[in-house]
Amino acid sequence: MHIQDGYLGPTTCGFFCLVMLPLWAAAARVVKRTLKARQVPLLAIGAAFSFVIMMFNVPIPGGSTGHAVGGALVAILLGPWAALIAITVALVVQALLFGDGGVTAIGANCFNMAAVIPFVGYYTYRLISAGAPKESGRRVVAAFAAGYLGINAAALLAGIEFGIQPLLHHTADGQALYCPYGLKVAVAAMAGGHLLVLGWVEAIVTALAFKYLQKQAPELIGQEVRP
Repeated sequence: MHIQDGYLGPTTCGFFCLVMLPLWAAAARVVKRTLKARQVPLLAIGAAFSFVIMMFNVPIPGGSTGHAVGGALVAILLGPWAALIAITVALVVQALLFGDGGVTAIGANCFNMAAVIPFVGYYTYRLISAGAPKESGRRVVAAFAAGYLGINAAALLAGIEFGIQPLLHHTADGQALYCPYGLKVAVAAMAGGHLLVLGWVEAIVTALAFKYLQKQAPELIGQEVRP
């Protein structure tokens, strides 16, 4: 889902950077206020976990990739604001050191993967798992759904971001200057790949990791940090 340099125009890149600035500031305030001292190492582990699983990329036509992110799992354990910070760190390191995701597209990539996935995943999990005990299988189902819906919401938005580029940036004769694919092609490529394949990978990874923690570290379950 990493958007590379050259596929989003300056208007879109600037817009998402402006959107993310207050979100990063808010995340810093919330995490400072709510995250307990013993949870701080988990924030680093969450960033490392997300970094590793995002390195297994599958190219998607149009200038992006598909992969698991882990944003829903980090949000379930630490809250969506902490997940925003953890995944942002992973994305920045990937862009600057490994060329995975464009530097100019960092705002859009962070919005899609560090903001949308954690918040959609977190509230999906809370809705489905409401009132369930820590050892309940319903929480595993909730984690599965959180992973699937979170990454598909982000994929849909990425497809829209690609698809509007020919409308925003083109030559006088209509030739696209950045991403050449319109909404029909871009949304179908991004949403289709994640709905059919990659979303299930994210869901299974989230559910299996959650199930493992449910058995081996149950103290982490049921103590989600609220926004």
